Amino acid sequence: MDKEIYEQRREDDSLKLFVVLSKASRTLLDLAETDMERYGLNPTEFATLELLYHRGPQPLQKIGDRILLTSGSITYVVNSLEKKGYLDRVRSEDDRRVTYAQITDKGQALLGDIFPEHWLEIQRIVSGLSGEEKQQAIKLLKKLGVHAEKLRDS
Repeated sequence: MDKEIYEQRREDDSLKLFVVLSKASRTLLDLAETDMERYGLNPTEFATLELLYHRGPQPLQKIGDRILLTSGSITYVVNSLEKKGYLDRVRSEDDRRVTYAQITDKGQALLGDIFPEHWLEIQRIVSGLSGEEKQQAIKLLKKLGVHAEKLRDS
């Protein structure tokens, strides 16, 4: 490798940032997933219930967009949550081609019980940063994410 290119690469923090960000993200997600699993839910089930709990009934197609799942995965998750009694499928009255997922009373009770504890666990997980550092991280990571989305979409 050319010595000049090697020196430029060594002085550039891009790769180091990518590695540190990837490792931190994986560790944070692992801790959050471990917390979710204590309630008998996998991360996609938890994310689906959380979406329905906070946003109300959602078309099945929109759930995938919001929590980044393929339609096949959404079908699997909805089937699983339906079997557990946490959500129901409801046909749209306006368009029979559209089916909504709606959280049940049992699902509402579950999320109502576990979400406060999960929120405390998330607070514990990110407590390595001060409030001001969290705000800085949010701002910087949002900026990085927007840039990456532009690259992906171009």
